[in-house]
Amino acid sequence: MPLFFNRAGPSRADKHYLIAPLQRMDMTHIRMLLEEENYFVLHAPRQTGKTTCLLALMDYLNQQGHYQALYANIENAQAAREHVQRGIDAVADAIAASAEVYLQDAFLSEWLAAHRQKYGAESLLRQLLQVWSMQSEQPVVLFLDEIDALVGDTLIAVLRQIRGGYAQRPAAFPSSIVLCGVRDVRDYRIHTRDKEIITGGSAFNIKATALRLGNLSESEIQALWQQHTTATGQIFDPAIYPELWADTRGQPWLVNALGYQLTRAPDMRRLWDRSVTITLEDYRTAREKLIQSRATHLDQLTDKLKEPRVHQVIATLLAGTGKPADIPTDDAQYVADLGLITLQPDICIANRIYQETIPRELSWTSQATITHQQHWYLTPERRLDMPRLLSAFQQFFREHSDAWIQQFEYKEAGPQLLLQAFLQRIVNGGGRISREYGLGRKRTDLYIEWPVDEQAGFHGEIQRIVLELKIRYGSLETTLADGLPQTADYAARCGADDRHLLIFDRRTEVSWDDKIWHQIKHQGRRTITVWGL
Repeated sequence: MPLFFNRAGPSRADKHYLIAPLQRMDMTHIRMLLEEENYFVLHAPRQTGKTTCLLALMDYLNQQGHYQALYANIENAQAAREHVQRGIDAVADAIAASAEVYLQDAFLSEWLAAHRQKYGAESLLRQLLQVWSMQSEQPVVLFLDEIDALVGDTLIAVLRQIRGGYAQRPAAFPSSIVLCGVRDVRDYRIHTRDKEIITGGSAFNIKATALRLGNLSESEIQALWQQHTTATGQIFDPAIYPELWADTRGQPWLVNALGYQLTRAPDMRRLWDRSVTITLEDYRTAREKLIQSRATHLDQLTDKLKEPRVHQVIATLLAGTGKPADIPTDDAQYVADLGLITLQPDICIANRIYQETIPRELSWTSQATITHQQHWYLTPERRLDMPRLLSAFQQFFREHSDAWIQQFEYKEAGPQLLLQAFLQRIVNGGGRISREYGLGRKRTDLYIEWPVDEQAGFHGEIQRIVLELKIRYGSLETTLADGLPQTADYAARCGADDRHLLIFDRRTEVSWDDKIWHQIKHQGRRTITVWGL
């Protein structure tokens, strides 16, 4: 079977294009931690290749012969929630089942069958790990994956039984245990049945360190995609790679999903002919299809936007008016661990695809229910009639903004999100919208690309439009003094001839008659239409 880009589950060298998993890990540091018999954390955002790397590390250690290593996914214990006995049973069963699969050793399953009733929820896991370590000829290394899926008292019980056996290592307890999940254990906020809140750090204070599995590097992305060229002869236009890097920043699922969309997706069947070169425009089409698909990865990502800690961080970024000091450090680190943002060199959305996905998802219901039709805003030459479109939005905003913005979970960025929903509804199926926003920008930049020739699509003439969105703070003159140069600069970067500055006036004491207006302004040699809302 030909190799392909993997979008689900662990990657396998016999089935998928992949970067060697151990190459992605700091093996020198990991060897040192194991030699020192440390317990530590390995965490990474979802679908970054963590399970693939853990399985590869297990195989490597077992082949070396110095340890007996085992990987176990204990996510099933999540269903037990606060029922500690069921949760501990599920964790113990997962470890025993993994030993049968990966080590071809039924000892743990047989021991559980014989002794499960003897030990209660408070000691079953500890006893299981103790007898396993005592009968093993090599020190035991255990990887517990999805540890942070566990809930409340079940999670506390697991952490405390591990901590309870720590002093017995390596003769009578695992030499090393690696807790694996999305977050560092220090970020666990564990609510017990008695409403007590226990932090993961206090429940697992034997942790030596926390390692984070990073994304692919820019060179690894190119090496991964070149495996397809080597296998099939199909060429990627080199101009794709800078865009791929900016769009994904090496997030492994995104890199693989885009590769799959280009090489195997039925809706891009033309590219199944491996003699056809994959162009930059093909790539941009694949990117838009991926975003519109609301694939599982992107859906899970945006589901996190409902969490209060995530809301505070993302709302500040979307509004663009805050400062780093406005975001609590713990919350910023938590959202970074989820993979939604990066912290260096500045706090920002992690990549361009997430930057596109987040506002689209937050305004999706509005997009689906806005009734305006695209053809209302097309000129006879099939260009977007932006004066007509933005005049219609002014009226729409005047009549409906209060009610619509109340529907948004992210009311802080409500005006910007409502405009983006309105535009997305018009542009979907024909053009593209790109967005730039972030902490301290005090504006949101929108860039619309609209193919004038429907048949030629993006291979023909393109209408390029920029819109600068600003909230009015202080005088109009000050807002214009900031906004006009910003709009002109953004238009120059995009090569756009159609330029608009939209100023949202959120003052409740000002009448709509005074808020709704438009003017023609000039910035140097560039004409800019300014719209008041």
